[in-house]
Amino acid sequence: MVSRILVAVDGSPGAASALAHAADLAKALSASLRIIHVVDIGLMPYGPELGIDIDALIKSRYDAAEKLLAAARDSVQASELDVDTRLLDMATPTQHVAAAIANAASAWPADLLVLGTHGRRGVERWLLGSVAEGVARRATVPVLLVPQPVA
Repeated sequence: MVSRILVAVDGSPGAASALAHAADLAKALSASLRIIHVVDIGLMPYGPELGIDIDALIKSRYDAAEKLLAAARDSVQASELDVDTRLLDMATPTQHVAAAIANAASAWPADLLVLGTHGRRGVERWLLGSVAEGVARRATVPVLLVPQPVA
């Protein structure tokens, strides 16, 4: 039985579609819904010689992440669901986002993990990777992949 659904959002159209599907499932199954976002600061440029205010840049990323989660919660709150949100940090600067999402699903523990896909193919997928594929390979719970809407 599915009573806890976790959905990861990143602000993309695919994530918005995944959130809508997760909310519909949660409502139909009377399940709890947890919305997560991973703040990835692993590839931040460090060093005073770069002339970048790293603290301001990191704060900006966290502020944007909080707004993203609040908007996601607001978009499904009207559905009268049991919804909560979590902002996740990377465990280490080299941890992959997919590992953070899979770990969050296990730790909660979720019965179902819902993710949007960007639909990358070929060289673009090879260069940018696929978080959804990485989560599906690492997850210990069932994963529902929701394709990005066709424009």
